[in-house]
Amino acid sequence: MTKYTYTEKKDTRSGFGAGLVEAGRKNPNVVALCADLIGSLKMGDFIKEFPERFVQVGIAEANMMGIAAGMTIGGKIPFTGTFANFSTSRVYDQIRQSIAYSEKNVKICASHAGLTLGEDGATHQVLEDIGMMKMLPNMTVINPCDYNQTKAATLALVDYEGPAYLRFGRPAWPIFTDPNQKFEIGKAINFVEGSDVSIFATGHMLWLAIEAEEILAEQGISAEIINIHTIKPLDAKAILESVEKTGCAVSAEEHQIAGGLGESISSLLARNNPKPLEIIGVDDSFGESGKPVELLAKYGLSVENIVEAAKKAIARKNA
Repeated sequence: MTKYTYTEKKDTRSGFGAGLVEAGRKNPNVVALCADLIGSLKMGDFIKEFPERFVQVGIAEANMMGIAAGMTIGGKIPFTGTFANFSTSRVYDQIRQSIAYSEKNVKICASHAGLTLGEDGATHQVLEDIGMMKMLPNMTVINPCDYNQTKAATLALVDYEGPAYLRFGRPAWPIFTDPNQKFEIGKAINFVEGSDVSIFATGHMLWLAIEAEEILAEQGISAEIINIHTIKPLDAKAILESVEKTGCAVSAEEHQIAGGLGESISSLLARNNPKPLEIIGVDDSFGESGKPVELLAKYGLSVENIVEAAKKAIARKNA
């Protein structure tokens, strides 16, 4: 069994900031735009190194999307930055019409997503963004799991042609993936091989799934852990092969159950190989102010919830 550990915690938004600087060095057409949240999006280093390639649009998110779309016509690769709530809900019309429909090469980079935003509360803890963005034709949706993977995903987007949504978060979180990894858009990663149940996790929830796998192993249950960092396009082959082997599955995400990763997997299984699936996510509710880990527990997104969901999926399979 692979044993994952970590020596450091760091916020995934800092992974974006580090990746953005390297992206700027990699390609002179990379530009950045921000809606008055430079510090929160960790864009400061990019601005210091490439001041002429940065646009501060102020608190005008819709305008930012329009400017970004226009910049692509001149061959630029714009990375927009603001909170996930403002990157989606506030500007959905502009994204749909000017970016997705027009297939503009804009990278929509969204921080402070999910319950782990914490104390800022329900108004900022967007839990609907993945659903909104994955429904848009031509839109790629990426939700990396730690600092290193977020940095790698940011760099991968430089070479990816087309609209993309990159989701990351605020809290310090375990760093447990390879700092030199190659990020492949649309390619799931098998972290732990297992035979009794497949656990598909995305974003912050992957670390909790790894912790849940260790508990299950101690109880004699072999769980397969797969990192679904790209929610659209979904790696259907990896998912179907894993569930064919284990016979049941759990999905875990920091998002509404409605419209999220679990629904995508459920639809895939229903159309190809129906098997028991338990979905860990927020069940039709807004969040609230609180500490990140405590909020995950309150809303049913804890390690213990994943363990119980795995056991329930296995029981359904055996029945």
